[in-house]
Amino acid sequence: MNEAETRAELIDPALRAAGWGVVADSRVRREEICPGRIEGAGRRGKAEIADYVLTFHNHKLAVIEAKARDKGDTDGLAQAKAYAERLQARFAFSTNGRRIYRADMKTGVETYVDSYPAPDELWAAVFKTKNEWRDRFAAVPFEERGGAWQTRYYQHNAIENALEAIATGKQRILLTLATGTGKTAIAFQIAWALFQSRWNLSRQPERRPRILFLADRNILADQAYNAFSAFPEDALARIKPDEIRKKGRVPKNASIFFTIFQTFMSGTGEDGQPSPNFGDYPKDFFDFIIIDECHRGGANDESNWRDILNYFSPAVQLGLTATPKRRDNVDTYAYFGEPVYTYSLKDGINDGFLTPFKVKQIATTLDDYIFTPDDTVVEGAVEEGKRYTESQFNRIIEIPERERYRVKLFMDQIDQREKTLVFCATQEHARLVRDAINQIKRSTDPSYCVRVTAEDGALGDQWLRTFQDNEKTIPTILTTSQKLSTGVDARNVRNIVLMRPVGTMIEFKQIIGRGTRLFDGKDYFTIYDFVKAYEHFNDPEWDGEPIAPEAAPPRLPRTPGVEERDGCEYEPPPERPARIKIRLADGKERTIQSMMATSYWSPDGRPISANQMVEKLFGELPRLFKDEDELRRLWSEPDTRKALLQGLAERGFGGEQLAEISKMINAEQSDVFDVLAYIAFALAPVSRAERVSLRRAGILARYDAKLQAFLDFVLAQYVSQGVSELDREKLSALLELKYRSIPDAIEQLGDVPVIKSTFEGFQRYLYDQAGE
Repeated sequence: MNEAETRAELIDPALRAAGWGVVADSRVRREEICPGRIEGAGRRGKAEIADYVLTFHNHKLAVIEAKARDKGDTDGLAQAKAYAERLQARFAFSTNGRRIYRADMKTGVETYVDSYPAPDELWAAVFKTKNEWRDRFAAVPFEERGGAWQTRYYQHNAIENALEAIATGKQRILLTLATGTGKTAIAFQIAWALFQSRWNLSRQPERRPRILFLADRNILADQAYNAFSAFPEDALARIKPDEIRKKGRVPKNASIFFTIFQTFMSGTGEDGQPSPNFGDYPKDFFDFIIIDECHRGGANDESNWRDILNYFSPAVQLGLTATPKRRDNVDTYAYFGEPVYTYSLKDGINDGFLTPFKVKQIATTLDDYIFTPDDTVVEGAVEEGKRYTESQFNRIIEIPERERYRVKLFMDQIDQREKTLVFCATQEHARLVRDAINQIKRSTDPSYCVRVTAEDGALGDQWLRTFQDNEKTIPTILTTSQKLSTGVDARNVRNIVLMRPVGTMIEFKQIIGRGTRLFDGKDYFTIYDFVKAYEHFNDPEWDGEPIAPEAAPPRLPRTPGVEERDGCEYEPPPERPARIKIRLADGKERTIQSMMATSYWSPDGRPISANQMVEKLFGELPRLFKDEDELRRLWSEPDTRKALLQGLAERGFGGEQLAEISKMINAEQSDVFDVLAYIAFALAPVSRAERVSLRRAGILARYDAKLQAFLDFVLAQYVSQGVSELDREKLSALLELKYRSIPDAIEQLGDVPVIKSTFEGFQRYLYDQAGE
């Protein structure tokens, strides 16, 4: 029996006999854990697929890895354990249909068993202590909108761990997940389970809970409100300051409330004195509070917003953050405790749920500045002999020619049709950059580039909503200062331009997160870094697990009296002298020089330069083939070539990386074979055109005239497009391109086996050694 027959005839009946798929609320399914890392050109790495996942009451309890009957019964054990760990399943089973081997992922006990445990038996083995609320939560299926929204494995883990924490009485809960991994969707499912099970602080299921979703920007609160649309309309309430003023009271007649910290902190009492709106609710009014992006204020000891959380201290509070623990956010972790679940940016990219990126590090001869008498001081008083550095540009000193040069530099690099975010030092700087972009753009649309900052108010918010609409192409570029560093769910962002320093790791990860969301045809996004922000990658805490940080220095108190500005992030005026504005001497702008270096995101979670890629590739190749003859043999057949490319991609050498290496060795018109042969054996690359010229006559001599015409066409496609034209999957498209239809091709060339044999067979002669 092969594996499929073993499953159908031996394993499936055994599972049914144990009650799986028969007992109510038990399920057995083959599960794609993750789709595989995006590698470029529409390709992905190997998907991780578990043969069987045993689910009971919405909990994934066990994983079974199946092998063919004649294979070893524990051949799939390592795989089963790896999948069980990913899925947080308690048990891992390996079987060949004849014998069943079980591993307990918690105790480490491993043994053979005679049969699969029944659903109730497995549930009792996993949850030895009965918990009424666990059972009630488990009875509520995920709301997946008729199958339109599927819960990813890490989201399932986060939801399950949070609900388990609530069921066991934990008051403060933290989830740490990378930006773009669906924290709002996770919050929705948790709220759905609480709402449907009628959980509340009394722990008596007599009423539905009152849940508060707190954010620090209106766009985040609005996105969450829309994401919770599966709830009954009368269960939702959006708390806004104008409605509070209009009605003279805060809304209370709902189950799930959405607002921003600033709205709750503002308000006026009957005596006309400031009185925060949150005080109009009883302290025990909310049963559950979700604090979005909690590292940005809500849990900080010195934050005024912390008053809200202290006031509603009886409520169970769930913090959502994208940032592992470090010095910048120590008080967040002190308040909530260790996260009940963590999913990193590295995990998201390697699993294929987030888009990888490359970084273009750009240095110019005007990255710093010392005044010379031939330049003109247009405004302010320059300090002679002082070296002005990046952190002072566009805050203390402004040189418009410098900014125009940088704008032209990245505009020449990007595809100007791609959506782009540009981060600037101040709102004024964002205006200057916007104007510079619109002055040199190729687009004829006057709204091609717009500024979105606090000063732009409602119009800026409208531009942002339009930018987020993936069906719309205008505006194409947004410039900003602080406002768009988080909360912008625009999936088709292809470029992020950093024209201001990024002060903290938290902010850096948030900005990176603007580009990581998936979109059809988006293989990667690019960061254009003018300010050495890439140095954050060298921080050992860049994408690590939460660690015990050093004690944070005391923070200065927040400036009182700041207006809400409708939820836009307040950008305080920088402490600086009067601004200095310099006009460069005639001709100086034309002498500015620049250098650019590209690095890629490697599977180990670090950036890797092209030079480092070559060194790493040299070390990896002996694991894939032992000598030149084996490389030629593997490369000469579509199936083994595909497997070799897959092996390279899994080691971090996808299409983008191999293309970058080919540029380094001047082999852009060569085959990937030549790149590998050069790195491994120092063979001089030949172009695809040269290879065809050397071997064409010998190849065609083996076939009749009609097949020669087809192979001539294939070889021409190979020369112009590359080795992917020789993939087995391309055969149908090539036939249709040459003969208009498959039946017409068959009529010309012969039956399908002949065509396939010819297409695959000639490739051996294309890569043989005789012609070189």
